[in-house]
Amino acid sequence: MSKDFFDLKGQVAIVTGCSTGLGVQMAQALANQGCNIVAVARRQNLLEKVCEDIKKEYGVEALPIKCDITDTSEVEKTVDTVLEKFGRIDILINNAGTGAVAPAEDITDEQLFNELEIDLGGTFKFARACAKKAMIPAKYGRIINIASMYGMVGNKVAPASPYHAAKGGVVNLTRALAAEWGKYSITVNAICPGYFYSPLTRETLDSDFFQANAKTMIPLERYGNEGELDTTAIFLSSKASTYVTGVILPVDGGYTAM
Repeated sequence: MSKDFFDLKGQVAIVTGCSTGLGVQMAQALANQGCNIVAVARRQNLLEKVCEDIKKEYGVEALPIKCDITDTSEVEKTVDTVLEKFGRIDILINNAGTGAVAPAEDITDEQLFNELEIDLGGTFKFARACAKKAMIPAKYGRIINIASMYGMVGNKVAPASPYHAAKGGVVNLTRALAAEWGKYSITVNAICPGYFYSPLTRETLDSDFFQANAKTMIPLERYGNEGELDTTAIFLSSKASTYVTGVILPVDGGYTAM
């Protein structure tokens, strides 16, 4: 029996929010295992650069598609375009999201509903389209929803109640879809990242306040480094996770263990 559990050669993965940060890192990780990548986000110029780099570095196909994940017609069109080109969608990583930070009493209705529409609604719309058009007919699929440790707990450092609510919704949406689609051999799991370094977060996380917070609140006493989410995404995308579904997996240095 083959022991190459993490081989993704010939498979096709859609990664949303794939213009910067963790989305790009996870796309690169899957490409490193031979997976073809469909990079989805709103900024076409960034997507094209990401795909150019992936093709050059890993020798796989990489297709950039501009898409607003809150627009049902754009989501459906994106999935149709992928199927026309590749004839299959094996993996979906729902990574696109946003985050309104403000005290709950000052959050506007617009901020609340924008958060829910992007983080929860967009996740559902892409999962629904990929399942209906590709994964259920194929009786195979891997859906990975990127939630957050803040979908599991509250916090006092950066008040963001709509974000907590939306990511908490993603957590239980994951369980619901896993329960419904298991009969089609589709696994649906959620990764709940903690704070990770990126070009946008480095200055904040390296501040005295956040460094002290890491020492107090995180058992590993540091924030996540680039690449430390990758192996989790590979595992949940691969045949190594055949019997894993409905799982909510924190990758947070132990933050949610306390």
